[in-house]
Amino acid sequence: MDYLKRLLVGRPLKSSENDDQNLSRFAALAMLSSDALSSVAYGTEQIVVVLVTLSAAAIWYSLPIAFVVLVLLTSLILSYRQIIHAYPHGGGAYVVSSENLGKNAGLIAGGSLLVDYMLTVAVSVSAGAEAIASAIPALYHHRVLISVIIVLLLMLMNLRGLRESAGLLMVPVYSFIAVITILIIVGLVKIISGAAPVHATAQVGAVVPGISIALLLRAFSSGSSSLTGVEAISNAVPFFKKPRAKNAAGTLAMMGLILGFFFTGITFLNYWFGIVPTAEVTVLSQVGEAVFGKGIMYYLLQFVTALILAVAANTGFSAFPVLAYNLAKDKFLPHRYQDRGDRLGYSNGIITLALGSIVLLLIFQGSTERLIPLYSVGVFIPFTLSQTGMVLKWRKEGQRWIRKSIANIIGALISFAIVLILFIYRLPDIWPFFIIMPILIYAFYKVHTHYKNVAEQLRLADDVELHDYDGNTVIVLVGNVTQVNIGAINYARSIGDYVIAMHVSLEENEEKEREIRREFREKFPDVRFSVVRSPYRSIVNPVSRYVDRVSKNAKQHNYTTTVLIPEFVPNRTWKRSLHNQTALRLRFRLSYRDDIIISTYNYHLKK
Repeated sequence: MDYLKRLLVGRPLKSSENDDQNLSRFAALAMLSSDALSSVAYGTEQIVVVLVTLSAAAIWYSLPIAFVVLVLLTSLILSYRQIIHAYPHGGGAYVVSSENLGKNAGLIAGGSLLVDYMLTVAVSVSAGAEAIASAIPALYHHRVLISVIIVLLLMLMNLRGLRESAGLLMVPVYSFIAVITILIIVGLVKIISGAAPVHATAQVGAVVPGISIALLLRAFSSGSSSLTGVEAISNAVPFFKKPRAKNAAGTLAMMGLILGFFFTGITFLNYWFGIVPTAEVTVLSQVGEAVFGKGIMYYLLQFVTALILAVAANTGFSAFPVLAYNLAKDKFLPHRYQDRGDRLGYSNGIITLALGSIVLLLIFQGSTERLIPLYSVGVFIPFTLSQTGMVLKWRKEGQRWIRKSIANIIGALISFAIVLILFIYRLPDIWPFFIIMPILIYAFYKVHTHYKNVAEQLRLADDVELHDYDGNTVIVLVGNVTQVNIGAINYARSIGDYVIAMHVSLEENEEKEREIRREFREKFPDVRFSVVRSPYRSIVNPVSRYVDRVSKNAKQHNYTTTVLIPEFVPNRTWKRSLHNQTALRLRFRLSYRDDIIISTYNYHLKK
């Protein structure tokens, strides 16, 4: 099993290698912008599809709608650059909303984004599977299976680490950027030179009978789906090379410029060539045929579009684990989401995202059309909350707050308008959101209550009594200085005359190590406190090696060695603590040793 893991994931990396795994701007643009950039493949189409329900002549309205989308994009880019510099540890909308609007707003933003990243993966891979099925019709009925396979491949790619996944993504992302740039430039050159006369369905400003504000708002909300993924960079700031905030802000600006250029160019070309969407051929494909003809560039456009739609899901794999880390740090998700895997990524977050996305694909049968409305509401609620939170932040800081918050105010108003439009006009499509979010918020608070109860029970009282006993050599494994450790030390003294308190320190957590050492010396001045550092974030292997050394020394003096492992014992209302899984692995690893006694100190948790 270990061999298979090494084959699929790769060798473990030391914590000290973390900076080597972080991303440059060039690599980060490929890894974190694929979702936003790929949305131009369907953004313009979403606007036009709504407009042509009235008349093909209404397509000219896509131009002013595209302008408003660009205004929103500009305000979001400027705002998220501010968020990156103000909150350089990542977390994006969740952290901004929690600090400025309160914990409930933060949890709504965080929960919405967790679901949205799952939808990002589901929408992207289903769109990619549909593109593959369009090229090979025999695979049409296997779209869900293809989507699941793509998700599993992306999960393995991300479990191998940031650098590997970013390296693999560069080819499809930068190929897509190059081909779309050529498409727009060639199209504009043909228009300017007169080689491509106007074939618009109606002149700009023409009055179209039956046009209504409601229709334009629906078209605008649909076209705004092109902006999903813009927030991902602000969530993933810790993944950048130093200076992290500066590099993240620069990457966000580059992504915004590219996205704005692509969206504007494709929308204009679509209008100029009078393209009307059909069920069989996408708008982008028709634009490509109008500009390139049916030559090699047209087929290359189709290929790179299918490729980036398939890998756009990786934005979710980059941002979801960091968001889960921040929620876990605040005790709203299990602490296991803070743990780094062998390749220094947040493996538990990556695996959770993959499983959640697969469930969504199975529920919605890989239908992109059914997933997109949920996808939009899941991102524009956090947009609204984060922009409003930044306005309040600047107001609290006082000096020139109105000038600083102009972009945030515009972004908040437009995002809130889109949320209202979705609630009013797309309610039949987004109703699951009103079921999922209350369940998520309830789960967040249940996890938080659990951690609060456990912390209260483990907190030390000022009048803790320590006892002296006699016995043999005992190694007590300690994490923090808590009631569990007080009881374990007292029990160790009852069976041993030489007690060693052993703590495994991760290299990235040296501050915690110093704090625990200081607290331990205050409470147990007569007990030896030994620290073992683990460069690979493993507890089992360092403990085993340390026990080997101590047991050899004890045998020379005819002593026995006892390893005392503290465990939380739940009552019938508690599930087994994740903390105890490490204890179980230790007991299994050491159980074959006939020269070591394995003992546990059980601390009973109350409801």
